[in-house]
Amino acid sequence: MKKRMKPAILVLLTMVLLSGTAFADTGPKPALLVRVENGPEEPYYLDLLEEDREGRTSFHNLDDEDLASLDPAMLEALRAAAPEGWHACIDDGTRAPLFGKLTGEGGVHRFSYVGVPQVYRIVIVTQSGESWVPEPMTRRVLQCSATVDWAARTARTPPVWLGYALQFLSTLLPTLAVEGLLLLAFGFAWRKNRKAFLLVNLVTQGALAAWLSVMALRDGVGFWYYLLIVPAELAIALVEGALYTKLLKGKSKGRAFVYGLTANAASALLGAVLVLPVWQWIVSIS
Repeated sequence: MKKRMKPAILVLLTMVLLSGTAFADTGPKPALLVRVENGPEEPYYLDLLEEDREGRTSFHNLDDEDLASLDPAMLEALRAAAPEGWHACIDDGTRAPLFGKLTGEGGVHRFSYVGVPQVYRIVIVTQSGESWVPEPMTRRVLQCSATVDWAARTARTPPVWLGYALQFLSTLLPTLAVEGLLLLAFGFAWRKNRKAFLLVNLVTQGALAAWLSVMALRDGVGFWYYLLIVPAELAIALVEGALYTKLLKGKSKGRAFVYGLTANAASALLGAVLVLPVWQWIVSIS
């Protein structure tokens, strides 16, 4: 038996190591979407700036083909526009890889991957030599946006609380809707049971929605998100099932318990389907 167990253990360990390697670079990565309003009426370059640190040019984010397609005079103007102690991320390099282009599409510039700086500035230079660098801004969630008004010379980011509030409501409200409909489908009268239903859900699902909202905006929606949500949903399903056996009126305790399990399974499935598109929509406006 022991001889048979050793190969099995080795295979299991190998699978764990391989899976760890496979997931090392999966999941959402930092991203910053910069929108330019009232932009220049002439060609312009837009780059991110980060503070100078040792090893800042470990990764060069422009290849030879990119450099050949860019205007050397505008590149020089971009480098000259960077304040002392700051450097251009795409043009000059970063400590970690960064994807992005100096030219946007329709006034939208997207920067992504692990090289997106936490504290950043935006630099814009035009073909005629104009340049502008707003004050430093901070990326407070994994993926976010900033809006630059070139004509007014202003730069702003949406309030962080708005993203958390939208993520929380988009997680909680569908849950309440699905579990409320199932409450009626199981034959429980709404008038007699609405207080118990709302109380239980606002405590359990409200806490879960708050936790998932923070995790989604801070870390993104990826493999680990789903890995953590499964045990959380199972625990809540058992807790709600037990509470409903004591609080719901008009039907048997067994039906109340089964309702709790069914309702949580349905809302968890809906949440798994909705979480990624909802999260992508929220980070596009936050």
